[in-house]
Amino acid sequence: MTQTEKARLFADLHVPGDPVILYNIWDAGSARAIAEAGAKAVATGSWSVAAAQGYGDGEEIPLDLLLRIAGRIAATVDVPVTVDFEGGYAETAEDTAANAARLMETGATGINYEDRVVNGEGLYDTQTQADRIRAIRQAADSTGLPLFINARTDVFLKEPDRSKHAGLLADALDRAAAYTEAGASGFFVPGLVDGDLIGKVCDGVSLPVNVMMLDGAPSVQDLAALGVARVSYGPGPYIDAMQDLAARFRDAA
Repeated sequence: MTQTEKARLFADLHVPGDPVILYNIWDAGSARAIAEAGAKAVATGSWSVAAAQGYGDGEEIPLDLLLRIAGRIAATVDVPVTVDFEGGYAETAEDTAANAARLMETGATGINYEDRVVNGEGLYDTQTQADRIRAIRQAADSTGLPLFINARTDVFLKEPDRSKHAGLLADALDRAAAYTEAGASGFFVPGLVDGDLIGKVCDGVSLPVNVMMLDGAPSVQDLAALGVARVSYGPGPYIDAMQDLAARFRDAA
């Protein structure tokens, strides 16, 4: 398949009620293992990619290195590849679009793109983030690639007190509407685990909704019933793999 065909396939995998499962990977080897196990697509997680190279999360891994890793993953597997691009390694719409263009050259078919200010405070205001998304969409359109832009909002993730998440729903829905208009392909709500609220997001957003599996989250089956179209696992797979590796060493030592 061509990169464009993979991008179209990836978009088609986002079906509300029958979510695509993205068990996040961190390099070409883990991507191959997941693809050979039957994954229909592979997705990196920024935390895991950074940790696998000895860096912290939050765009500490150099952009050039991230692009090389993305290129190796895309060259290793025959399924669509989506890359956690954090905040695009830039602040302005123009610079994030330029960086996204470089990422598309690696063979990636999708990105996660978040609205928190990486290495700063809080979130970008809704209009600023919408402008950043619009610039990436225009950059993708100029190449003819239907890049899947998974617009991530951190309104829930930044609030550790889950009892306050209901009060953040209106902000999340406002952001979803603005991001949709700007050209986003999906809407990602990491940190949200309450089933009733997840259902309200799915009902109130026209884009496919992505939920991250965290402690306290509904099962995949329950998320499907709520209308979720994409389920991802964040750093969990990397953490589990490294703990297993350490345990096997201790057993062998």
